[in-house]
Amino acid sequence: MLNMAEGLVRLEELAAHPVVATVARAFAEAGRDLAIVGGPVRDALLGRTTHDFDFTTDARPDEILALIKPISSVQWDVGRAFGTIGARVKGEQVEITTFRADSYDGVTRKPTVEFGDTLEADLSRRDFTVNAMALRVPARTLVDPTGGVEDLIAGRLRTPIDPAVSFGDDPLRMLRAARFSSQLDFSVDQGTLDAIAELRASLSIVSPERVQAELVRLLQTDDPVRGIRVLVETGLIEEFLPEIPALKLEVDEHHHHKDVYEHSLTVLRQAIALEKSRHPDAAPDVALRLAALLHDIGKPATRRLEAGGGVTFHHHDIKGARMARKRLQALRFDAATTTVVSRLVELHLRFFGYAEGAWTDAAVRRYVRDAGDELERLHILTRADVTTRNKRKAQRLASAYDDIEARIATLREQEQIDAIRPDLDGNQIQQILGLTPGREVGEAYRFLLDLRLDEGVLGADEAEKRLREWWAARG
Repeated sequence: MLNMAEGLVRLEELAAHPVVATVARAFAEAGRDLAIVGGPVRDALLGRTTHDFDFTTDARPDEILALIKPISSVQWDVGRAFGTIGARVKGEQVEITTFRADSYDGVTRKPTVEFGDTLEADLSRRDFTVNAMALRVPARTLVDPTGGVEDLIAGRLRTPIDPAVSFGDDPLRMLRAARFSSQLDFSVDQGTLDAIAELRASLSIVSPERVQAELVRLLQTDDPVRGIRVLVETGLIEEFLPEIPALKLEVDEHHHHKDVYEHSLTVLRQAIALEKSRHPDAAPDVALRLAALLHDIGKPATRRLEAGGGVTFHHHDIKGARMARKRLQALRFDAATTTVVSRLVELHLRFFGYAEGAWTDAAVRRYVRDAGDELERLHILTRADVTTRNKRKAQRLASAYDDIEARIATLREQEQIDAIRPDLDGNQIQQILGLTPGREVGEAYRFLLDLRLDEGVLGADEAEKRLREWWAARG
C-alpha cells in the first residue's frame, strides 16, 4: 500500500541523488526543462529500489549531448533519431530523451518520431498512468496529469488515454500490462482488459523477438502467474503461446483428471520458490521457469479416455519436448535456452519410477548422464511437479527425491559421476582392436560407456578384457 507521505520523502531523496542533482544543475543553468520520468518516480513512491535514471527534457538531442558532455565520462547517441542520448554520470548510466509527441500508422510499431514541447503531452503518450508521472528537477515538483498516484494507491494498471487508442498505437503495451501486473502486484483495470481482449490480434505486427523479450521479463518477476492469468483471460496468449490455454482440458462426468492448466501454474510457482531457496543469490532462471510452465503441454495431444473412467497421457513428455522446441524457436529464443527447456520437458517424468522402487546404481548413473548439465534444474522441476493434496503421497515423493539426491552425491564422491566416461578412450580402443576412426570405434565406445554406467569403474585391464570379448562375439 502506498504511503504518500513516505513516498514524497523518497521523491525528495531521489531528487537529491548526486547523479540527478548534477544533471539537473546543468540543464537548469541552460534554461532547459528537465524531469525524472516513469519507472524511477513510480518506484520511489512505492518504496522500491530503482537503478534507473531516465530523464525527459525540452532540449533537442544535439543540445542534450552538448549539455551532458562536460559532466559525464562517456556518451552514446545510438537513440538520437528517437531523441535519446545516453551517458555515464558519476559512474551511473543515464538516459535523457526529448519530449515526444509521436504518431503511429497502425501497421507497424514504429512511430513517426515527433518531438514535443510540453512535459504533460509527453506523459500522456506513455503506456500506463503509473509510468506517466514525472518529477521536475531541480524544482522537485511532481507532475501527474493522468492520475498515476491514485492508481498507485489503488494498485491498478490503466492507460493514460483510451486503451483502444493506446494499444492501437503500440500493441506491445498489452503484453506490458501482464508484466507490470506481476511486477507490481497490481490488478488491470477492466476497461484495459476489455481492450486487450478486443485488440489481441493486433499483436501480429510485433516482432517475435519483442514478444519474447516481454515474456522473459514477465517470467523474471517474483510471481509471473498473475501476469499469465491476465494473458490467458484476455486471450492475448493465444497469439504467441496457445499451448498454455490449451491445457484447460474439458473434464466430463465419467473421466476425471487433474486440472492441467492450474497444475502447471502451481508447478511454476513451486519451481520459483525452490529456485530461490536453493540458490538465493542467483538471477531468475528463465529456462527453468519456461520448463515449469511448459512441462505438460504435450498432454492435450496425448490424452486418451479409457473405459471405466481412466485417462492416460502416454508419452506426453516426448510430445511436449517437441512442441516446446517448436514454440521457442518461433519466439526466437536462443538455441541454448531452447535445448535446455525441451530437454527438461522430455526428462520431467523420469524420476517418478524411482518412487515406486529403488533404482540400481546403474539407473542413477544413467539419470545423471541423461540430465547432464541440467541436473540441478531437473531436481527443482521434478520436486515442483508434485502438486498432490494427498499429504502422505507428497511426503513419500519428497523422501524419494531426498534419497536420490543423496545417492547421487555419494556416487559423485566415489566415481566422479558428473564426468562419466568409459575406462578406455577412442585412441585406446583403436589401438586394442586395430581400428581406424569410424563407425566401429563409436560402437565400441558406446559399449564401454554402457558398462561404465551399469557397473561403475572397471579399470583399464578389465575394460580391455570386456572389449576384446565383445569384439570377438561380433564375429
